[in-house]
Amino acid sequence: MNENLLQYWEKVKQYWNRYNRTTKITFIATVLLLILTAAIISINLSKTDYSLAYTDLQPSDAASIKSYLDTAKIPYKLSADGKSIEVPTSEVANVKLAVESQGLNKNGSLGFGAFDSGSSFGITDNEFKVKYLNAIQGELQQLINANQAISSSKVLINLPEEGPFLQQQEEKASASVVLQVKPGYKLDQAKIDTVYNLVSHSVKNLPLENITISDQYGQSLVSSQLAAGNTSSSFATSQTEINNQFRNDLQKNISAMLSRMFGPDKVSVSVFTTMNFDQKKTKEQLVRAPNQVDQKGLEISLQEASESYQNKGADAGGVPGTGSTDVPGYPGSSTSGNSNSEKTSKTVNYEVDRITNDIIATPYVVKDLSINVGIEPPVSDDPNSLTAETKTAIQNALVNIVRTALADNKVTYTDDELQKKVTVFAHSFARTNDSGASKTSSYLLYGGLALAALAIGGIAGYAIRRRRKANQAKLEEDLSISANKAELPTIDIENVTNDNQVRKQLETLAKKRPEDFVNLLRTWLVDE
Repeated sequence: MNENLLQYWEKVKQYWNRYNRTTKITFIATVLLLILTAAIISINLSKTDYSLAYTDLQPSDAASIKSYLDTAKIPYKLSADGKSIEVPTSEVANVKLAVESQGLNKNGSLGFGAFDSGSSFGITDNEFKVKYLNAIQGELQQLINANQAISSSKVLINLPEEGPFLQQQEEKASASVVLQVKPGYKLDQAKIDTVYNLVSHSVKNLPLENITISDQYGQSLVSSQLAAGNTSSSFATSQTEINNQFRNDLQKNISAMLSRMFGPDKVSVSVFTTMNFDQKKTKEQLVRAPNQVDQKGLEISLQEASESYQNKGADAGGVPGTGSTDVPGYPGSSTSGNSNSEKTSKTVNYEVDRITNDIIATPYVVKDLSINVGIEPPVSDDPNSLTAETKTAIQNALVNIVRTALADNKVTYTDDELQKKVTVFAHSFARTNDSGASKTSSYLLYGGLALAALAIGGIAGYAIRRRRKANQAKLEEDLSISANKAELPTIDIENVTNDNQVRKQLETLAKKRPEDFVNLLRTWLVDE
């Protein structure tokens, strides 16, 4: 057995020695590369790829999810702060569905689910009140945390004590909320109002003025419905943002319009605005006749009444004022004849249109506006190259913009006053020597490219030259080896007189040493 192994080993060595050093190095490098590739592939296939399943977890939620993963024997990675959990990528969807189905991720609040755990038999009134309050706070936290911009929240509610008297039951509840806003997010006024409404509508007898909301930095977030009596910095900031946005939009539109006419980087626009943020509410109660032609209303009821009276006169009487019981000077009864009288009345009820208008004025009005425009003339060194007609046309266009923007200001401006709010001037803009710099940079770029091309060409030429030398040396070596081999077989032709002997020696050489015979023939051919 050992002899066979030795024979195989000798054959392998002989086969291996037939190749030169370069071939041996290439073969060894190829084998090592294949082994390394197979090892990397096997490691990657056996390696578990983890993906983030939960982040910004509350400690109670992280503990619940960790307990579930341990029970289900699902591998996981817990971050150093205990707020993030990674699971295998193939198990992310299954883990999320299982966690949500079991209600393990509650954002740190149980809500009314607290009543599901344990028995409420034998619980006291005070314990029930505390549990109920915690449940309401937990439900509110879950509602608020559903907002994408909020990572977590803390809600504290103060419910009034219910007493036997009505006066005690009129007390209002109060609430305090702290919001943890995610980095990169910002709560606008609409989202702040939504949080106020959620808290106010979730707790009985809780008005908006009894709610206090702030972010994690201690900045107060005030509802827009309480803005009338509030002078906090948040409203001043929002008003400044509205003013800046209006100014920037107007400046951008004017720059875009003039840049199309004179080209980019040849127009400079400056806009200054002031706004009035006083919000006015008015109520109108109007009465109007439905029939506008004769200004009459609609008849809804009609009542007519008529009365008639007849008098046939009185019986004959005595002399007026002569009796003992008569009043002196009192007239006696008239016996002149009969009397008739009539009375007619008509009552008509009309219905008219009663219109009630609740008018809320615009929340902001442009109070004042000024526009300054600098234009580079066609000839940069000659301001007079910008003609007066062009400046007048631009002036009129900008005056129309100012007139439209100030239309709701309730102030009538004359044409001269509007002209003073717009300024158009020609001026050469200060610029750096961009052309010289660009030329220099282009020269440097071209020079760098040329040097790189020369370097690459030199390296390529050196490699080609070296390769040619190596091929030439190898060729010379092969020729010398073949020449040495050709010198080995010798036949003494001079001392042989018979041609048959020469032929026999050649036949013997061809049978026993065919390679030497071929080299000998090549040598003869080269000599000839």
